[in-house]
Amino acid sequence: MLTETFMPRVKAGGSRASTTEPDDTKIFEMQVRICKAFAHVSRLRILDTLGKGPRTVSDLQNELGVSAANVSQHLAILKSAGCISTRRDGKQIYCSLTIPEVKEACGLIRNVLRARVKNEQDLLI
Repeated sequence: MLTETFMPRVKAGGSRASTTEPDDTKIFEMQVRICKAFAHVSRLRILDTLGKGPRTVSDLQNELGVSAANVSQHLAILKSAGCISTRRDGKQIYCSLTIPEVKEACGLIRNVLRARVKNEQDLLI
């Protein structure tokens, strides 16, 4: 959370210098939150699976081969970032993407990485 107020810089002649708008700062902060939520293989796999349609928690557990507790932890992180939503139907909890563009964004990143691998380029980390 930023505590400073946005004050545009003004050049000597009275014109405004190029700065980041306050709305852009909020967007960048939201992007960081989402990127942090994506920063785990299991969560990316969950997003990929949910990109194909809603799943129950037990479906995700079986498809990913992880424990119920592990799936639950990852779902909580994705839910707090606003990427997924859950709904209860009897004993089942259904999960789905709340931001459809997440599927497209994750796919785009994977396509870039596949192209790099195909071109035998090593990622610098």
